Amino acid sequence: MENALLIGLSRQVALSRELDVIANNMANVGTSGFKARSARFNEFVMPKAKAEAFKPADQRLSYVIDKGTPLDLSQGATEFTGNPLDVALKGDNFLVVQTPAGERYTRAGSLTINRQGQLVTQSGQPVMGEAGPINFGNTEFDMRIAADGTVTSDQGTRGKLRQVRFADARALVSDGANLFSSPTPPQAAPAGTRLEPGAIERSNVKAVTELTRLMEVQRAYQNVANMISRSDDLRSKAISRLADQQA
Repeated sequence: MENALLIGLSRQVALSRELDVIANNMANVGTSGFKARSARFNEFVMPKAKAEAFKPADQRLSYVIDKGTPLDLSQGATEFTGNPLDVALKGDNFLVVQTPAGERYTRAGSLTINRQGQLVTQSGQPVMGEAGPINFGNTEFDMRIAADGTVTSDQGTRGKLRQVRFADARALVSDGANLFSSPTPPQAAPAGTRLEPGAIERSNVKAVTELTRLMEVQRAYQNVANMISRSDDLRSKAISRLADQQA
């Protein structure tokens, strides 16, 4: 009976984790460049007891363990905005931004210029060019980004967006504000990599699929909770009957 409770609790923990992942996906349906995550789990079979004298033989006990939340790197839909500082990335490339914790990576191509004249993300992180941050003077205007990533103004070229990719982008770690960190150094994007100027990549979250999965997980969680409650009731009754017989 204790085994049934422990197995049920392991399943509840897994379902709770999946609910968190789905909720985060749903919250970012409208976030440009957002990449959905999915929950993955493995079966953990409890080792058998070593003693050979038990009859009947020990049963296999299967628990649920968290395997991770890999990224879905499929391309989101392209939305044309007409904003000359918006860019939609293609393929599996990422932009590099500077944060107090070091370089981070993003697919969010809705860029702007802050009060200091730096090209930044909507969250305020400076976007890195191949030669460092991209800056504009107070008198410059007509800033725009070309398909090859070159950033210009009325006074000429101001830099070129630095694009990178990863050998295994699914291993990227979410770091808030639609940013990622990586346990391994990035690779430079291939020469000739193109962007889609005046557009942004929408989130690749499929809202209907996530909503359906949310309902399925909620039902499964409630079913496990009911099973645990019934098992607890049976244990209480068994203890009560044993106590009555001994009395």
